[in-house]
Amino acid sequence: MTTTTVRKRAATGALLGLALGDALGFPTEFIGVPKILDWYGPWRELELATPARVSDDTQMTLALARGLRTAMDRGLLAPGGFEGPVREEFVAWYRSPENNRAPGRTCLDACGLLQSPCLWQDASQIGSKGCGANMRVAPLGLAPGLSDEQRAGAAQLQSGLTHGHPTALAASDLTAHAVRLLAQGAEPVGLVGLLRSYALDNRTRYHHRWLGDVWTRSQDPTPEHFIARGWDDCLGVLERLQEALRSPSPETDPCLATGDGWIAEEALATGLLCFLLFPDEPVTALRRAACSAGDSDSIACLAGAFAGAYAGADAWPTEWADRIEHQSELVTLGALWDH
Repeated sequence: MTTTTVRKRAATGALLGLALGDALGFPTEFIGVPKILDWYGPWRELELATPARVSDDTQMTLALARGLRTAMDRGLLAPGGFEGPVREEFVAWYRSPENNRAPGRTCLDACGLLQSPCLWQDASQIGSKGCGANMRVAPLGLAPGLSDEQRAGAAQLQSGLTHGHPTALAASDLTAHAVRLLAQGAEPVGLVGLLRSYALDNRTRYHHRWLGDVWTRSQDPTPEHFIARGWDDCLGVLERLQEALRSPSPETDPCLATGDGWIAEEALATGLLCFLLFPDEPVTALRRAACSAGDSDSIACLAGAFAGAYAGADAWPTEWADRIEHQSELVTLGALWDH
C-alpha cells in the first residue's frame, strides 16, 4: 500500500462514508423526491438524523467485515475458510433483535436457509439480483493483501450466499473493484473506463473454485454463459452512467439517469453517479444520493463508500462521524485495514 493511501486512511473513510450515507438515506427511502424536499427542505442541506441510525446495509457490511477478518486471521483466504465465518455472521445478523431495519426479502429467505447444514448453493436465491449483495461488499475492496483472484472470488461468493443471480455476482465484484481502485488513488475522471475494461476482461470468467456449481441452479447451458449475463447487465448500466456524465445534471434526481437502485447494477451505477457528480464534495454526494426516488439508503451507502475510499477519513464532518451508529467498530476495522 502506498504512503498516500495510508495517510488518507481510505478504509476508515469508506466504512464511515457508507454508514453515514446509509443513515442519511434511511429516513428518505420509499417517500419520493417531492416529499423529501417538502419534509426535509433543500437537498443540499439534508442533515443527519438524531440518533444517526443505520439500516441493514451497514449491519450486513459489518457482518461481512467480521467474517472476512476472521477468515484472514486464520490464514490465506480461500473459499472454504471464507464461507464458514461469513455464513455464521449472516446467520447471527438474521437472528439478531437488531435486525429490524427494513431488511430485504432475499437476505431474510437465504439467511433463514443458511441456518441449516445445507450447501450454500442450495440456500442462494438464484433469481435475485437485488442490491443487498453489493451494498455490503466494500470490505473486500478495502482489506489489504488479497490477490485479484481472491478479491473477485470472495466478492462473488459473499453475494452468492444470498443473491445468486449472475448480475448480483458481477455487480458485487465490480463494486469491490471500484472501491479498491479509489482507495489506491484512481482518479474519478477515468473510473468508468477502468470499470468497463474490468467487466469486459472478466465477462466469461466463472470462478469455479469460489462458486462451485451454483450456476447449475439457473437455466444457462454453461457457467460462462451464466456469468456473462451478469457482466452484460453491468456493462449496459455503465453505458447509461457514461451518458449521464457527458451532460451532468446535479439538480436532477440521479435515479432518472441510472435507475432506482433496487437491483444490483443500478445501485452501483447510481451510487457512482452521485459520487462522480461531486468527487471533491463528499457530503454533497451523500446528500444527492439520499434525495432520490429509489433505494436511497443503499444508493447513499455506496456513494459514501466510493467517496470515502477516494478522499479518506477526513472527508466526513467530525460531528457526523462521532455519532454514527457502530462508530467504534467502523473505526476499528478501518484502522486495521488502513495499514
